[in-house]
Amino acid sequence: MKPQNYGFLAGALMLLSAPLLAQNPIIRDNFTADPSAHVFNGRVYLYPSHDIPAPYDYNRKDWFCMADYHVYSSDNLVDWVDHGVIVDQTYVPWVNTRSYSMWAPDCNVKDGKYYFYFPANNRIGLATADQPYGPFRVEEQPIQGANGIDPCIFIDDDGTPYLIWSGMGMQIAKLKDNMKEFDGPSTTIQHNTPQSGMKEGPFMFKRNGIYYFTFPWAEKQRETLAYCMGKSPMGPFEYKGKIMEQSETVCWTNHHSVVEFQGKWYLFYHHNDYSPYFDKNRSVCIDELTFNEDGTINLVKPTLRGVGVTPATREIQIDRYSSVGPENVKIDFVNPDRTFDGWKAIFWNTTEYRQPIYLTYDRVDFGDKPLKSVTLKCHSLAGGVIDLRADNAQGQLLASVTVPGKPDWTEVVCPLQASPNGVHTLYVSMRSGNHIEIDWVRFNP
Repeated sequence: MKPQNYGFLAGALMLLSAPLLAQNPIIRDNFTADPSAHVFNGRVYLYPSHDIPAPYDYNRKDWFCMADYHVYSSDNLVDWVDHGVIVDQTYVPWVNTRSYSMWAPDCNVKDGKYYFYFPANNRIGLATADQPYGPFRVEEQPIQGANGIDPCIFIDDDGTPYLIWSGMGMQIAKLKDNMKEFDGPSTTIQHNTPQSGMKEGPFMFKRNGIYYFTFPWAEKQRETLAYCMGKSPMGPFEYKGKIMEQSETVCWTNHHSVVEFQGKWYLFYHHNDYSPYFDKNRSVCIDELTFNEDGTINLVKPTLRGVGVTPATREIQIDRYSSVGPENVKIDFVNPDRTFDGWKAIFWNTTEYRQPIYLTYDRVDFGDKPLKSVTLKCHSLAGGVIDLRADNAQGQLLASVTVPGKPDWTEVVCPLQASPNGVHTLYVSMRSGNHIEIDWVRFNP
């Protein structure tokens, strides 16, 4: 089959696509996994794989099923634009179009051209473009000698490109300037990580002259994220520990990338938030990554809140909270049959309970002009009162919202008693009532 320009609408989609708001997971209308994040021209571009429900012609209904790749981008880690599909299995000449094996990809730029590497059928392909969002043209043949999965394309400070992948151990090869042929033999990356457990999904980055070789590691039943440090991309590498512990739920895999953006470092990873009972449908998340003085990495604990600043005038999904009071606040899907509708926060009370019932959502930007009202999308059969404060329980009272007792979801608008300036934590508590559900909060000019 002749290679084609896939993603020909990408430039237009950049202008037409609606932004996808942040909080974890960051992509809220598709399953996304194996996130490869890079900064190009001051903007973060995200190249994940795309989990889909198994179609009729795929006999592994219990396995990963991936047919294409999207690219997303953001200039603030909060608003994400979907640029559409850039490569599809039906347009790759050497791929079995019923294999649904378009697993973890990666992309990087060299001399103004963008190189997108992707695995399929235990081989690694290449597509190129003049823009990070495409259109991408698929090469007719896979990379010769690169047999395996999960490619990572690392380009050193001197412009030397290296292809890294998982196959019979972690492999690395220097590439020629054409980015599709080895410049010398491939070799197994030498590292002193304990040998037990499967390792895959390599990702390499460089910071302060140190090379970081990172990978998911199935140390026990589920994958952790681990890392080594070294003085050369070819190794050897010294094992240093974990970046993230294995999932506390049933998500078997994790896969990641690390990127510096606007002076901070971030870990992109995935989890099965939108598919709690089937861990082959995953979603990309972001949390901040920090380093010690010696370059070692501090363990990252996954959060619901994620990263970035949320404008107060957007729908604030308080179920993605920063902190929460005792067990009398719960999180559940708005509609369990349509998980992409998101979650709700449930405040509930019992007669013997006397502790404050609250949650907080940090980094809300109220701007520099007064806001006039607040809208709550809420539901309660018996009704009650929700208090909104700035910063904490003793903070400025912004509004006391009376939630009516109704059988359906209601958008309640309440005037503000005060309107703070700048970035604050939103403190949400139930003053009265037995059971109040909140989908989102929005402040209005």
